[in-house]
Amino acid sequence: MQELKTEEYHLIPISGNRFKIIVHSFYFQRDDARKISGCYFSGKQQNWVMPQTDKSLEQFLKLFSGKPKDISREESLELARKKAIKDYSDQLTLKRYSKSTIIIYKDKIVRFLEFYKLEDPREITDDDIKDYMLMLLKTKKISYSSQKQVISAIKFYYEKVLGRETKKYFFEMPRKRKQTLPVVLTKKELILFFIQLNSIKKLALFKTIYSSGLRLSELVNLKISDLDSEMMLINVRGGKGMKDRVTILSDDLLILLRNYYKQYLPQIWMFESTEGKQYTPRAIQKMFHKAFEKTKISKHATVHTLRHTFATHLLENGEDVRRIQKLLGHNNLKTTEIYTHITSEAIRNISSPLDNLLEKKKNDDKNV
Repeated sequence: MQELKTEEYHLIPISGNRFKIIVHSFYFQRDDARKISGCYFSGKQQNWVMPQTDKSLEQFLKLFSGKPKDISREESLELARKKAIKDYSDQLTLKRYSKSTIIIYKDKIVRFLEFYKLEDPREITDDDIKDYMLMLLKTKKISYSSQKQVISAIKFYYEKVLGRETKKYFFEMPRKRKQTLPVVLTKKELILFFIQLNSIKKLALFKTIYSSGLRLSELVNLKISDLDSEMMLINVRGGKGMKDRVTILSDDLLILLRNYYKQYLPQIWMFESTEGKQYTPRAIQKMFHKAFEKTKISKHATVHTLRHTFATHLLENGEDVRRIQKLLGHNNLKTTEIYTHITSEAIRNISSPLDNLLEKKKNDDKNV
């Protein structure tokens, strides 16, 4: 059978006595496909496909009788993009990805689809994806971690939503960068930071991260019921990798949290906004940077620096690295051992060869 083409649709014959469906006048959706016998979405074709039969063709043509014919291509593509984002979000939820991962992945895929807004998401080619990645690296100068997030987000869309294989080299994770030492605050710097916090809520919030080694996402999701004042533990639920763990609850922090609770009366979350909702990670980051700028400390610190500082100070206090690993929720001990490279106590016990050289010179001078 020959291909059928009008201003509204294009039926392209493919192997197996089937038509590949391309519709221009409206966005062809799953509900439309169900009205055609044997119609299905082909991952290989990246389009809807139907049998080359008179019955299927008749059912297909009936769809156009009740459809608007004046919709523009721009409007059609916008509908396609919205559907792609909804399908993407639904699949992330069904796969039980964490709330923070869903936010990050959706942001990456929305930016990607907006970049190709003149293309149907299903028709974006591998070469298009490669060009997008090169643009981010050469023009936007994205970081190593951001590049990994973009790759993961796009892979998820094409593999889990569209069922397309992504084995091209530019879908591989970038070469692992050399290990960099985390930024850590000294005890003096930490005290200086806490002094800048102008409310008991902010003080309680950031002292909770430091004293228990929480990630920002873990703090945002911390509930009042997660604190065990009898066992002096904090239950971290659904942390990185959707894992639960426990970490320590400081005596001083417990007193501070009780005073904070009496003043602010949070209902569900340990730290709630004025509307009684969870804080967003961005809101807490802004609080941190505003206070940290006042310290005039030259280090490039973030909220996560408080977690690094927690681990480093525990090591300096003589705590075993394996116990710290459990408190932090690290799978691999090597991840925790990086803090052994930056503990000031360990470094202070090492004598510089220059000091030994100068000491030898002094002794030689005395013997002259």
